[in-house]
Amino acid sequence: MATVSKRPAKARTAKSSTTKAANAAATLSDFDIHTHLHTNFGFETFKGLQEDAIKSLLSGKDTFVIMPTGGGKSLCYQLPALMLDGCAIIVSPLIALMKNQVDLVRGYSENDNVAHFLNSSLNKGQINQVKADLLDGKTKLLYVAPETLTKQENLDFFKDLKISFFAVDEAHCISEWGHDFRPEYRRLREMMDIINPSIPVIALTATATPKVQSDIVKNLDLRSPNVFISSFNRPNLYYEIVPKVKKEQTVKSIVRFITQMKNKSGIIYTLNRKTTEELAELLVANGIKAVAYHAGLDAKLRAERQDQFLNEDVQVIVATIAFGMGIDKPDIRFVIHFNIPKSIENYYQETGRAGRDGLEGKCLLYYSHKDVSKLEHLMRDKPLSEREVGAQLINETLAFAETSVCRRKVLMHYFGEDWHTENCGNCDNCLHPKEKIETKDEAVKVLKVVQALDERFPADYAVAILMGRQTPQVSMYRHEKLDAFGIGKDKDEHFWNSLIRQLLLANLLRKDIEEYGLLKFTEAGEKFLKKPQSFKIVLNNLFEDANEDDEETEGGNATGAAADEKLFDMLKDLRQKEAKKKGLPPFVVFLESSLLDMATMYPTTMAELEKCQGVSKGKAIKFGRPFIELIASYVEANDIEKPDDFVMKSVANKSSNKIYIIQNVDKKIPLETIARNKDLRLDSLLEEMETIVASGTKLNLNYAIEDMLDEDDQDEIIDYFRSCETSSLQVAQEELADSNYNWEQLKIMRIKFISEYGN
Repeated sequence: MATVSKRPAKARTAKSSTTKAANAAATLSDFDIHTHLHTNFGFETFKGLQEDAIKSLLSGKDTFVIMPTGGGKSLCYQLPALMLDGCAIIVSPLIALMKNQVDLVRGYSENDNVAHFLNSSLNKGQINQVKADLLDGKTKLLYVAPETLTKQENLDFFKDLKISFFAVDEAHCISEWGHDFRPEYRRLREMMDIINPSIPVIALTATATPKVQSDIVKNLDLRSPNVFISSFNRPNLYYEIVPKVKKEQTVKSIVRFITQMKNKSGIIYTLNRKTTEELAELLVANGIKAVAYHAGLDAKLRAERQDQFLNEDVQVIVATIAFGMGIDKPDIRFVIHFNIPKSIENYYQETGRAGRDGLEGKCLLYYSHKDVSKLEHLMRDKPLSEREVGAQLINETLAFAETSVCRRKVLMHYFGEDWHTENCGNCDNCLHPKEKIETKDEAVKVLKVVQALDERFPADYAVAILMGRQTPQVSMYRHEKLDAFGIGKDKDEHFWNSLIRQLLLANLLRKDIEEYGLLKFTEAGEKFLKKPQSFKIVLNNLFEDANEDDEETEGGNATGAAADEKLFDMLKDLRQKEAKKKGLPPFVVFLESSLLDMATMYPTTMAELEKCQGVSKGKAIKFGRPFIELIASYVEANDIEKPDDFVMKSVANKSSNKIYIIQNVDKKIPLETIARNKDLRLDSLLEEMETIVASGTKLNLNYAIEDMLDEDDQDEIIDYFRSCETSSLQVAQEELADSNYNWEQLKIMRIKFISEYGN
């Protein structure tokens, strides 16, 4: 429903005449609008709030449209532009997006000059042609980059042009709290006033929190705008968060998932260019048509790959966030996030590209704390204000990833929309609810701390007070003297953060959007503190130790949903017994990653066992017999139906790396040289070497070890590995602390140990 902003209109210096077309538009009847809709676009009816927004703009009012991806925002300015006299100027942030939009408009019209774009990609001759069409009145929509408006020659040209209205697409770019902030958007109001201050403005975005909405109205100086906010709910989208443990396991589950999607189109988003290339290669190696897309590719190749995806010559596009804005492909069936996005706005907009036709759309997000650390690391060199904003956006995304309540409810709440349905029936938390615990007393403690802090501090500071942490900031404010200081020492940080998120979702607390997320009471929160009631939450520890780079993840966290936990524990016990028989540490027999595969794939023959990661033919022969006998017995006793025989193929460069490493070690080439020649860090090279020896190939690294450790040190480390129970190098460093060995020294000795005693 339309609402009118209460912000008073700012006084302006008007030009001699208001846009005549806008004034005349108020007299257009519903019949005229529907006739134009059918004539120009072939549609019989409007979607959602489209008609109201169009009428607002046609009547000359500033208009603000917030519609989710696929909701039909573009029509809200395209139809008025075709109906009104003059040309509409549409500000758009991306050249590729402009081209896509112009192609779509031209597709509905018999005249290609009905829409143009004006940006740095055009040569002088093309620019002159665009301007000629504008002067002749042939062009109804002109897409421009913000930078185009700042050039004096363009400003002079636009001043003399008959303009129907300004449209600011992707308006969230104007706000530093938006997910794609562009400083050049801040000057748009100034430029529009120079051209003609009386022309109406329509701002459009798919994702805007209340804070971003406020910024858009303020920075574009919209005059008492009519605001149209559609529901952010996309009922056809399924949301699921998947723990990301080992990178290889994650990639394998993605390949398996896409294989099961049977040629349906999808997008995989990653944080960096290198990962897009690697993932695309792996998908191709496994028979999936895929290409990488990122800003490092030249414009021609990016356009070619985008067209391949739109034309379904490829099934999957693996991309950084450089891909997708404005892409009009209605039948994208899945969106996978390989890394956690920088903000919920990013996540919402990117997942919103799935199922735009209202049919199936699956949204999977692979999440680990390691990815969060990477995001935080990327912000380290930014100005303080940007770091603060970025940290808050990341924390909101963390809350979404770790919550155990309905994911749809969290999304709706984030965008300021009430969502009263407790179970949406189409997200992982609603389909697989977890047991709740009573936290009434703890909720009261949180509220008491917020009260004691006079509602002037954010969540992380409240947690510090709850846990009794003596930080420099706490000392500065002398808050260690508060009665509430340390009243939550009995719980950990994860618990308190989870509880605060639940209190926000339950509307007992709110975050002040104007003041960097300070915790404030709601009326319901004040009532709760006076008269506490039952408050149950699910404490979700699923992601606590999920870490894609852990060398060996303990069973409880690594098995995830795919592995059979009971069988996994039995295999670990068997490994312990077999290792004792042979006088070896358990990890020399099989790494836990191998046991995880066994507990997932249920191999009952030697050939099947060899398909588990880290198990070569030699290793299977040497250690495998009791393991496949145990699995065969377990499968029969529990009447288990074995999964399809799915084996993920590696890409060619992995095997060539293996051959290269073996050959160069045989030649006794320095490890630093081997790593440099393969564009690897030394730690990555050592990881690959351990994978090689763990699967049954011997490597003689004595020549490298002699440069790193003397004989006594080597003997001490080997003796340690003979008797240790775990392969953890962190534990090894702690237990050998007196000798002060570094990670590389222990790692290379563990490789030697596995090579000599396990193969």
